[in-house]
Amino acid sequence: CKAWVNFNGTGTVAIRASGNVSSLVDNATANYTINFTTAMSDANYCPTGMAGTSATNPSSPNLAAFPVDSSSCKCELYNTNNQNLDYAGVFLAVFR
Repeated sequence: CKAWVNFNGTGTVAIRASGNVSSLVDNATANYTINFTTAMSDANYCPTGMAGTSATNPSSPNLAAFPVDSSSCKCELYNTNNQNLDYAGVFLAVFR
């Protein structure tokens, strides 16, 4: 795991804990950019994660995470009706 983040995706978006993540940008409802402290060697990495209605209660939203470039990735969340929805617990890990 080259980077990871646990953040609150509702209200004022805030990082709870992280490793190799310098900042988080709230682009729109359930759409975030995660910026790395130290860039990956290229954009061929694998971000994966999950989200939940609280920091301790994972649920089953659809999470789409994809590389943008070597220094950041995007994360989008959708409910079961395929609508963007903010979640209180968002957990993302990046593997390279």
